[in-house]
Amino acid sequence: MIKGTIVSGSYRAITDNIEVSVEPYYLDDESKPEDQEFIWAYLVEIHNGGDKPVQLKSRYWMITDALGRLEEVRGEGVVGEQPVIEPGETYEYSSYCPLATDSGIMAGSYEMARPDGTTFQVEVPAFSLDLPDTIRSLN
Repeated sequence: MIKGTIVSGSYRAITDNIEVSVEPYYLDDESKPEDQEFIWAYLVEIHNGGDKPVQLKSRYWMITDALGRLEEVRGEGVVGEQPVIEPGETYEYSSYCPLATDSGIMAGSYEMARPDGTTFQVEVPAFSLDLPDTIRSLN
C-alpha cells in the first residue's frame, strides 16, 4: 500500500484493448523540499481487454520536471518482472519517481508481445506530478 497524498486522481489510456491506468501520489515523508528532492509514487494497473494473452517486455518513460528538463528511461519489464497478462486480467505494480523540482509530468509506453511473437506499443497516459493543494494541470 502506498502511503502518500493523491495528487491528481487517475489517468487512463487504451491501446489495442490494453487499458493502462496510473494514479500518482506525493510522498511527503520521503521528500526533502529544502534539498530540492520531491518524491512521487505511482500505482499502475494494466488490464488486458483483448482475447489473447500479452507479455509486457519493456518500458519507456519520458519524465519532464518543472524547468523542462527531460529524462528518458528505458528498461526490461517493470519492477523486475515481465508479466504475462491473460485476457480479462489486470496486472498491478507501484514504483516511484524523484524530481528536483516541485512538479513535473511523466508519460511513456510499454512494449507488449503477443503469443505469435509480434510486438506492439501500448501508451502510458501522461500524468501530472504536482504538489498537493496546487493547481493541477498537465505541465
